[in-house]
Amino acid sequence: MTAFVALIVGVAIGSLDATEDKAGRERPAPTVTTPSRAAETTRAHEPPATEPAPARTTAPNTPPPSPEPTAKPGPATSFKGDGQYLVGEDIEAGTYMTAGPADGLFPNCYWARHKDASGEFSSIIANGNVQGQTQVTVRKSEYLEVKGCLPWKKAS
Repeated sequence: MTAFVALIVGVAIGSLDATEDKAGRERPAPTVTTPSRAAETTRAHEPPATEPAPARTTAPNTPPPSPEPTAKPGPATSFKGDGQYLVGEDIEAGTYMTAGPADGLFPNCYWARHKDASGEFSSIIANGNVQGQTQVTVRKSEYLEVKGCLPWKKAS
């Protein structure tokens, strides 16, 4: 008989709804928290991450400043490197100065004013080999040839 009573009690307990307690009240569902779920829960309550607003450099309702040109259009007023430059197109007409020859095994600064780009000896108007500071005045439509010199800058 004891077995029969135990069976009846077990069936009675097992027949209770899993969501109700012994008094018939609804029980809350069990909470299972895993590490990843806990992190999601924590993140859900945090405010969303935002990028900081860029610093304002102008007053409100003021258009942003326009960028300044990096170089003025037209022929250059300074140049460096060996080559032949057309005055009025590659470089401006005027007087140019250099500090002299660039470093090298045999430092020498050569310049020549040419009436054309032929490279012929007969096209040379004037030329020079210098070891120190020098200046050369060139006119529009001439060619200035330079070799082995430090950068040239317009003086006037």
